[in-house]
Amino acid sequence: MSEKVLMKGNEAIAEAAIIAGCRHYFGYPITPQTEIAAYMAKRMPKIGGTFLQAESEIAAINMVYGASAAGVRAMTSSSSPGISLKQEGISYIAGADLPAVIINAQRGGPGLGGIQPSQSDYYQATKGGGHGDYHLIVLTPASVQEMAELTVKAFDLADQYRMPVMILTDGTIGQMMEPVSLDLLVKNPPEKPWATTGTGMARKHNIVNSLYLSPAELEKFNFERFERYKTIEENETMWENYMTEDADVVVCAFGISARVSKNAVVQARKEGIKAGLIRPITVWPFPKKPIKEAADKGQKIICVELSMGQMIDDVKLAAECRVPVTLCNRVGGMIPTPKQVLESIREAAKGGN
Repeated sequence: MSEKVLMKGNEAIAEAAIIAGCRHYFGYPITPQTEIAAYMAKRMPKIGGTFLQAESEIAAINMVYGASAAGVRAMTSSSSPGISLKQEGISYIAGADLPAVIINAQRGGPGLGGIQPSQSDYYQATKGGGHGDYHLIVLTPASVQEMAELTVKAFDLADQYRMPVMILTDGTIGQMMEPVSLDLLVKNPPEKPWATTGTGMARKHNIVNSLYLSPAELEKFNFERFERYKTIEENETMWENYMTEDADVVVCAFGISARVSKNAVVQARKEGIKAGLIRPITVWPFPKKPIKEAADKGQKIICVELSMGQMIDDVKLAAECRVPVTLCNRVGGMIPTPKQVLESIREAAKGGN
């Protein structure tokens, strides 16, 4: 067994990115993700990498665009208002079919909101966020260990499918400290014959672009991109089932909400209530299959979210209106307690809504 080190979630992301071969980080400080930038500022110069604190979030994401176009692994990180500023650049990166990794340590909103944890950027992350027809692969860690593992996976997926990947986390997991194994499996980055690396006149120049003035050409690329998205939905959807086989009530939650919910499920079982948990690890692509299976069995579903109810829309679509889907939530930086989730489970088990 590999040795473990005690790290903050944000630090685990940064170190995992370095292990994954990221040598180009562009960012701008904003709470609660500033530790990522601070860690990169210390480490990158020591390993021959580039750390650059940009003049703005808009500049940072466009630097990622340029570095990725040159074929290197590049990353940026921010928190909710900063991610909003990056959306135009993210859309350009998606439209240019470039790999990139984006970290969003969510905080409360809308507006400047507060610096406490939230999950209210779910719509923004899973429905595009910027303009045009595109998706991000969105990974949602629920532990510091997963912060590291999913960061490595994010780089691999970004390169494999030539698209941006987002780690959608929150202030709580970013700030908490847990033992982490950094013995992480990293794939060799693929060849990038499309990159703007110079030619020596040996081949035709590569052009990285998201502008297509011909409607037919733009339509062609959009259809091709969505064929790739279908492949991702078939092959890369990830989730965890916990005690769902015989459950009467299933809780659906991701990130910190899933950790709280798992405790509530365990307590419900002690009380004789057959409860279980479906934890999405990818929220795009969304794990429709286990939700549909739960609905087919007639299991009532509770969404636990740090939002006014955003993931619940995807859960209802997957359940196809076959069973009640209810919401247990806190917002503004508040986190539901296991007791609050347990009360929702008890209510559902009794037949309430």
